[in-house]
Amino acid sequence: MNQSNAEKSMRQRMLAGELYLATDPELVELLARSQRILHTFNLSLPDATRERESLIQELFGKIGPGSEVKPPFRCDYGFNIFAGERLFINYDCVILDCNTVRLGDRVLIGPKVQIYTATHPLNPTDRTEGWESALPVEIGSDVWIGGGAIICPGVTIGEGSTIGAGSVVTRDLPPRVVAAGNPCRVIRTLD
Repeated sequence: MNQSNAEKSMRQRMLAGELYLATDPELVELLARSQRILHTFNLSLPDATRERESLIQELFGKIGPGSEVKPPFRCDYGFNIFAGERLFINYDCVILDCNTVRLGDRVLIGPKVQIYTATHPLNPTDRTEGWESALPVEIGSDVWIGGGAIICPGVTIGEGSTIGAGSVVTRDLPPRVVAAGNPCRVIRTLD
């Protein structure tokens, strides 16, 4: 039996892809926590590799061994990001993780990549009242996302695929393809 919306916390609604209010006190507190961690991470000294690794482990829901995240890095909550081993995130990445972001093993993310789970209702009255929603993003193992690409809410990218720089991924992509453009389209399939 599903909980009615009235019985769910705003955090539960957010993770269920339902309308929620980001001004909810629990979400405000969780956001403040992540922003404190990110502040320390982004101001760390260039040789403070171990400190940054520790901060990212504290921030993310899960991150596998051999992973590296280059500062500056931005996200909403952090705990909704689940990454496998040997993840590499280059400079200036933004992950709006109002819902889950799952990154497989050996995912390579170029500079200035943006991954969005956050979205807003189409009804302007709902937006004016502060309602938001979010849809999960899943990126399979061995995916390479070129610099400046944007991954939109609700998208799944199949394992082994390559996304061209500057692409805007608005729909799911199958495994082992090269895809690019705005909107992003499959250019070729890999053997």
